[in-house]
Amino acid sequence: MDWLSAENTIAVLTAALGLAATVGALWYERRVPRRKRIGYRVQLDTAIGDNVRTGGANARLGLFDETPEMSDATLVLLRVENDGSQAVTDADYSGRALHGLTAVFTGRTVRGLAVTAPSGDDHLMEHFTAAAGLRYEGSTLHVPRVPLNRGQHYKLLVLLTGGPVGGEVTLSGGIQAGDVQPNRSTTLDDKPPLLSRPAQLLTVLLTLSVVTLASIIVLRDDDPPPPIECAAGELTVLGSTAFAPVVEELAEKYEEDCPGSDITVGAHGSAAGVRELDEAGRKFAKEGRGKGAPPLLAFSDGPKSDGFPRLAETRVAVSVFALVLNDRVPVRDLTLPQVRRIYRGDVRNWQELGGPDLPVVLVSRGSSSGTRDTLQRRVLGGSFEIKASSNDCLGKDDPSVPVTRCELDSTDQVLDAVGRIPGAIGYSELRAASGLKGLHRLDLEGHAPSAEHLEKSGYPYREIEYAYTYGLPPADSLAAGFLAYARGTGLDVIRTHGHLPCATPEGLRVCGEGRPGGGAGTPLSRSSQSGAP
Repeated sequence: MDWLSAENTIAVLTAALGLAATVGALWYERRVPRRKRIGYRVQLDTAIGDNVRTGGANARLGLFDETPEMSDATLVLLRVENDGSQAVTDADYSGRALHGLTAVFTGRTVRGLAVTAPSGDDHLMEHFTAAAGLRYEGSTLHVPRVPLNRGQHYKLLVLLTGGPVGGEVTLSGGIQAGDVQPNRSTTLDDKPPLLSRPAQLLTVLLTLSVVTLASIIVLRDDDPPPPIECAAGELTVLGSTAFAPVVEELAEKYEEDCPGSDITVGAHGSAAGVRELDEAGRKFAKEGRGKGAPPLLAFSDGPKSDGFPRLAETRVAVSVFALVLNDRVPVRDLTLPQVRRIYRGDVRNWQELGGPDLPVVLVSRGSSSGTRDTLQRRVLGGSFEIKASSNDCLGKDDPSVPVTRCELDSTDQVLDAVGRIPGAIGYSELRAASGLKGLHRLDLEGHAPSAEHLEKSGYPYREIEYAYTYGLPPADSLAAGFLAYARGTGLDVIRTHGHLPCATPEGLRVCGEGRPGGGAGTPLSRSSQSGAP
């Protein structure tokens, strides 16, 4: 089951551990009495005599030197503190004797005592009296029943003789619901530990659990589910060179999202792609290779002609195109009549349109180009460009033609030529002409070339991008899945390349203008023979 994942298991165990720790702490607080504890430690044990057996000092002055019995003297500083969780009162000392604690300095004899307390705890000195049991004999020191709040302490400075430095020192006594035991110093010396050992262990365990859970969540390699449009198989995409960058990126992303798919893009022009698709479909049907359609798609800048009745169309996007002009000609805007005069060959020099003294050079695409076909239908009013007169775009090979006009195979070649040749004008897909040196895009009728607000701007040099299949492809085919992907998951790719997707509110309206009575409400909106073999 999905919920039995590693991170869910760790999360449940962490929650259970936290709950158990909370309940256990509450039970312990209520059911287990807190221990009272007196801790002690030796903070100083040093020789003050000159007897080498005691590790003695090298020199003595004053009383130390004048008292012979001090030759093997040592000083011990003993710290006694309440390091438990509750205060210790004088009634908590459980021994029958008058005193509360007994310190034994094994192998040495007690010769004197001084008691000190921290500033602010001077009242503790009231308990260090002979009447309260303070006395010493031999190696034993009796300490009174001194009440200590949690964290309070006092120190015993004991003068000893007769034994070496480092002899055993013990402190003992009875404490109700508690004990007396040695402890270790902390830093700072007067601060007790912030957390007890059980609390520290619990904190470490909980932290490790949380870190483990976070690591699993961060480092896990959960692949998102594939898009619903995914299908396996092979597919070849033909047609428009203007729309090819979009198709190539869509194909790359589709293959990443949908394992088992293999998409090849071969763009050689809209008309060529439509013809190749139709020929492959006829051959596919003639050979009886099964029902459905061949694994081919063809994208076209604009609708196919009526000579391909078996091809079914899907309106994918609105492509925007632009006229581009060499930077030596500073013209920025042309009217449609001016553009038509230029491509009829009526304008031979840019001076006729207010430009510099440079001859007009028309850099065009071949007859199979959808970009060229769109220019002729949408901008030139159905007229054709003047016939070609040059092979290299630099000089006329046909003197009967009034202007130099050449035809190139790709958009990139057109843009390169326009940027190099003074007076050259050409056309391309919108984004391809962005940011290039040596040329600039032209406005038409005062409207800048842009995919934004096409419905309102009326910018004319635009066309619907159609995707064609040979008949309706099977719903589970890669062709159908790729088309659905382009109209769904791939919308951002289409927008990024400067096109307006048909599957958007504005795109739906603009795409509906493609043919009389046409609509873009369905993925496969028009087919003369939807069941074509």
